Amino acid sequence: RFILALTIVTSFAFMKPVKNAPKKTINVVIDAGHGGHDHGMMVDRFTEKEIVASIAEKIKKNNSNKNVVIHLTRTEDNFISLQERAKLINELQPDLVLSLHVNGNKSTEASGIEIYISPQSSKYENSKLIAKNLNSKLIANHNFKSKGVKDANFMLLRETAYPSITVELGFLSNENDRQYLTNDNQQDKIAITILETIAELK
Repeated sequence: RFILALTIVTSFAFMKPVKNAPKKTINVVIDAGHGGHDHGMMVDRFTEKEIVASIAEKIKKNNSNKNVVIHLTRTEDNFISLQERAKLINELQPDLVLSLHVNGNKSTEASGIEIYISPQSSKYENSKLIAKNLNSKLIANHNFKSKGVKDANFMLLRETAYPSITVELGFLSNENDRQYLTNDNQQDKIAITILETIAELK
């Protein structure tokens, strides 16, 4: 028995320690819609292009996950065509593309978030899972109204070969949504919720 025990102990002594496999780097493109002469939705002094650019920058700034790399399609107030954005995205080969926008409506009563994915995309099912997760988190963390996850044939969603989502973060034409979207602290909270969703990508 002593010899058997010694053999077992000796065999364990020479076993190599199992190393944890390195975690995969998650590359995410945050696309701030519009820019330059293209202001997007405008109400009073507020513009869609500035709001989404601010939130995109906050996503990059608040990212403390070493396994997540955030790429921005624009870092300045410049116009970039949809074709140029799609080309950049496909060159980066990201795990997720998140295009940020804000909505508008003639009715000031219209309110809430909308998330779009493209059935023409080869990554449609993957995009849908991520979109539903983000939608749930935005509702839970911010008490947002939600118009749900919808199909759309948007060019950027269709032409990128990777999971792609367009998020309308609220209606600039609605007073409550506008106050939320233009508040610096609330923008930080939106950025953090988006980062929580990104951290769960596999």
